[in-house]
Amino acid sequence: MLKPLKYFVNNLKQHKDLSILLACFACLSIAVIKPTAMIKHNIYSYFIVLDITQSMNTADMKVNGKLISRMDYAKKILSETLSTLPCGTKVGLGLFSGVNVVALYTPIELCENFSSLQDTLEHAQWRNAWTADSRIREGLLASAQVMNNFPEPAQLVFLTDGEEAPKLHAFNTRDLSTFQSGDGWLLVGIGSLGGGSIPMYNDKNQHIGYWSHESMQLAPGAAPIAAAGILQRKSDLAESPQDRYVSKLAENYLQSTSKEINAQYIRAENAHQLIEAMKNQKPARREKAPFSLAWVMATLAGFILLSAYIPWRTFRQRQQQLIKKSRKNLQSNDYEVEFSSSSTKAVL
Repeated sequence: MLKPLKYFVNNLKQHKDLSILLACFACLSIAVIKPTAMIKHNIYSYFIVLDITQSMNTADMKVNGKLISRMDYAKKILSETLSTLPCGTKVGLGLFSGVNVVALYTPIELCENFSSLQDTLEHAQWRNAWTADSRIREGLLASAQVMNNFPEPAQLVFLTDGEEAPKLHAFNTRDLSTFQSGDGWLLVGIGSLGGGSIPMYNDKNQHIGYWSHESMQLAPGAAPIAAAGILQRKSDLAESPQDRYVSKLAENYLQSTSKEINAQYIRAENAHQLIEAMKNQKPARREKAPFSLAWVMATLAGFILLSAYIPWRTFRQRQQQLIKKSRKNLQSNDYEVEFSSSSTKAVL
């Protein structure tokens, strides 16, 4: 039984080209089968929620020296982020307005659904909103409720300017002290600290003016009604530039809110900053998943094939020449040392 095996091995040694071809064929045959190995690794799954309330139309973000709206800026950095995240990442998209969050996609594999995700993101706008109000704290609770219905866990990435409209009072401020779902969430601030006026549009998306100071306030005694979600804000237009309400990134408010729910906060100055913050989020879960070995075997076949064209004999000859040369140099150095020592003795 061993004689045929020895005969086969000796033939392979004598015919190296045949050996290389057989090795490549074996590796490629295994690659075609698409073998996998079960490896435990982190699963990154995100639910990205975009604030589409009208304060996000404020044009106070600069790109290439030009002012653009907060919403366009948020969509821009999200598009760049989706283009950078690795395949295997799962991404869901949602919209926030009023006190509710609507999931457009539950987390789906990024690369397989890249075009759909990008197209949905591109068409998100303020007219998708179902109310003019913006209640961030209620939106965080709504996000948790939506994510509880997902088939698998995910981490929240909430992009907003932090503008509460109407302004918070003692009666309409939701207590988040007992909220326990925010661990690992990321609140992303969009907007400038200098701020700008909030443009007002009609139902045909035509600019008709700016929101006034009065439109952002609640009348005395109206806060309890607003807390019940019954009262709607006025939509008064500003009559003069001095009457325009100036919306700013509510960074201090977002920072304090993130601490309340044990989340993280960053101000999104560029896509790279957002990507790094998302990478630092806790993985949604850790589980065993199949790891493909096909590309490993195909790569190995490529290296074996390339090895046939490497001039190994030339390398060996060159190595032997260097060894001989170094030996000669050592012998000549020994002779010079002996000669110098004998000459020294003769002089003495």
